[in-house]
Parts: sequence; C-alpha cells; structure tokens
Amino acid sequence: MAKTTVSVTSQSAVEVLSQLGDVVRLRMLRVLEQQELAVGELVRVLQIPQSSGSRHLRVLADGGWLFKRTSGPAAYYRVALDDLPIQLRSIWVILRDQLGNDPSLREDDRRLQAVLAERMTDSAGFFGRVAGEWDDLRNDMFGRAFTDNSLLGFLNPTWRVADLGCGTGNATELMSPWVEHVSAVDRSPEMLDAAKERLREAGHNAKNVDFIQGELTDLPLENKSIDVAACVLVLHHVDEHIDALKEMKRVLRTTNNGGMLLIVDMCAHDRHEYKHAMGHVHLGFSEKERIEMFKEADFKNVRVNKLRPDIDASGPSLFAAVAQVE
Repeated sequence: MAKTTVSVTSQSAVEVLSQLGDVVRLRMLRVLEQQELAVGELVRVLQIPQSSGSRHLRVLADGGWLFKRTSGPAAYYRVALDDLPIQLRSIWVILRDQLGNDPSLREDDRRLQAVLAERMTDSAGFFGRVAGEWDDLRNDMFGRAFTDNSLLGFLNPTWRVADLGCGTGNATELMSPWVEHVSAVDRSPEMLDAAKERLREAGHNAKNVDFIQGELTDLPLENKSIDVAACVLVLHHVDEHIDALKEMKRVLRTTNNGGMLLIVDMCAHDRHEYKHAMGHVHLGFSEKERIEMFKEADFKNVRVNKLRPDIDASGPSLFAAVAQVE
C-alpha cells in the first residue's frame, strides 16, 4: 500500500487548494471514499475519458489524497479518511459536506453501484467460464438480446397495444409479433415514416400495426380501446404531462387483464443543456413528482422501479412505472 505524507504549510496551501479546484477531482474523492476502484471502473462511474481520469488521479495521488494498491497489472485507488494527514482530512471533510446531495452526485452513486454489481457478476462469470464457458458460447451463438426479446412472449396475444410517442418504432417492433394489434402514435410524420421503414427492414409485415399521427394530450384513439400502453422516453417532452396521462387513462380499458400503462423516463437530473439541445421540457421526474402525477391522473396500483443503469451510457438514470386503471 503506497501513500504520500503531506504537511500543509503556508507555502503549500495554494497548491493544495489547486488540487481540489476541479469538480471532477472532488467527485473522484467522494466516490473513492466510498469504494476502492480501478482506474477503468472510476472513469465509468464519472463518465469521463480514461486519459482525463488518469491525469486527475495523478494530481490527487501526488498531493497525498489517495492510497494506491496494485494487484497484478491493475492499480486500485481509495481515500482512507482516517489515514489522511490531519490537515488534508480537515479540508476534505469541510469540502465534502459542502457538496450536498445534488442530482449529479446521486448519478455517481447509482453508477458506482452498477459498477460494483458488474464486478460481482464478472467474478461469478469467471467461475462459470472455467466450468464450461457456457455464457460466452451462448452469446457467441445467439447474441445477448434473445432473452429480453423472448420474454415478450409473456404478453397476452389478444391485447391491443398502444406505443405512445413511438418515435422510430423500437417498442412497436418488439411488441407487434406478440400481440393482436399495435397503435403506433407520434406527433412527427418523419418519425412515423422512420418507424415504418424500421419494421420493413426488420422483415415485419406489420399488418397488425397502425401508424397514427397525433398528440399525447389529444390521442386519436377511441375511449377504452386499448388494453395496455407504453410511453418510452417521451413524457419529459410534454409540457402538460398530467393531461397526457389523463388521455392515456381515457383510452385504456380494464377488461381482459389489461388497463395497464408503462412509462419509462428519466429520473430527476440537472443537465439543463438538454432543454436547448433536445427540446426537453422536464429535467426528468423526481420520486415525489412521479407519485403526484399518477395520483392526479387517477391511476391505481402504481409500481415504480429505477432501472439498473448501463455503465456505458452517458444519460441520466431511468425509471419504469407501471400504473393500472381500475
């Protein structure tokens, strides 16, 4: 275990403050105080390039903030608060407490948990490969998506489904082989054209799919005509999202074990640039907002789960909410 002994003097105080004068390094220290990580794991948690991560780590290591452990070719870093020099420890505790708990830090925490979960999976996968290399063989033969796609077979084949805000038709493509009918609704004719082309390229005859132009706040669907509806990564674009949810409730029916709505969207975040770059109206939805909006739209039996983040993805965390009409 390697560490550097540092004493903060009047001559070095400016240098110490310079070491902590970058928000990425503050996030690094915060994450590494929670868990020892390899460089590759750390940059995935923080979503920064490997070169930037190595540069920031070198600054912190040279300043005596980090402890480094090597295991074979890998190097692991951590912040051991009790072993830091008293001056550095005091500075860090003050700064850490000032960071608070804003959305970007919560995103770091969620990605950290995903990295740790993947580390455990990789460990278990190692023994599986030793025993027969089954996972690798299966993935090589059949790819990685067949399990998720085949589970769609649990859908009721008599259902009439709506893909609301269908975009380029990802959900429509997945659901249409398994249900009686899909109404693919989007406000953009260009998106609908792209969805039609997607299904053609995938070899779907799409005879059970209607592509319909319309707004979520004024759905061109009959009352109680849909068994289940999905709205994936759309609601944050809708200003009057409560009105949209009420419209979704209007078109859902309760017979045949249906009357269910699936909403997939972003958890609350602070990426304000999304409003200008991609036309987002809402910066995701907090837990409180999710509860209130379904309640106001008069849905029952609402179940919400945060989705495990893909550590290679750059966007905010997602949630999936299933609500039912009684």
